[in-house]
Amino acid sequence: MTLVVDEVTKHFIARGQEVAALSPVSMTIETGEFVAFVGPSGCGKSTLLNMIAGIFQPTSGQILHDGTAVLGANRQVGYMTQMDSLLPWRTVEQNVLLPLQIQGQSRGESAERADALLRMVNLAKFKNHFPLELSGGMRKRAALAQLLVYDPGTLLMDEPFGALDAQLKLVMQGELLKIWEDTGKTVVFVTHDLTEAISLAQRVIVFTGQPGAIKHESRIELGRGRDVFKVRFAPEFHDYYETLWAELAPEIHKGEEL
Repeated sequence: MTLVVDEVTKHFIARGQEVAALSPVSMTIETGEFVAFVGPSGCGKSTLLNMIAGIFQPTSGQILHDGTAVLGANRQVGYMTQMDSLLPWRTVEQNVLLPLQIQGQSRGESAERADALLRMVNLAKFKNHFPLELSGGMRKRAALAQLLVYDPGTLLMDEPFGALDAQLKLVMQGELLKIWEDTGKTVVFVTHDLTEAISLAQRVIVFTGQPGAIKHESRIELGRGRDVFKVRFAPEFHDYYETLWAELAPEIHKGEEL
């Protein structure tokens, strides 16, 4: 599903004063594309993701998803944040089934869909376990299955692996790439980790400091089916990193000076 952001801004009221979170931003994300947003803290990356999800509305401009203006909760997207939404009193399977139960789908059809996704994320043997019985990586896999179960066309991901250690992060990055390649879904991925952005995305967009605006974008030509560990040793990877860091570093330093 094509995503169009057209001259979108966002202002908030904080302590009685208007604060500009996002300057006019425009972009088009094509169906099946994997795009990463990077920028300093507070630059509006998550704010933009929230507006794509329809959690709140732009101050000006508009967002179109598959040709339709996003004016309320966008039911065509799945949203995954750093904190998973697994309920501790429900098993893995029950957690994955929850979105379908909310939609009122039949138990038989829902269970079949959940089983297929649990096999996809290598959790079929753990479907009757509770979240507290899972490792951090397994919880993230369960959250991914829950995200995918109602088949959203676009996945919004806000620092989903930020709390994991380095090894688990690599594993989950590989899992996400495989799911993206298998399903052909559109992915919009927010991260502070430039290495993660280059390893995963087809396009990396750099935002300025607050109020956020698009400063630079690079198309990442590292191919599909890339190995998230080996790809970072490719000469092209270092070229992308140097180019993007040259754009990102001044924005981070500006924030430190405020």
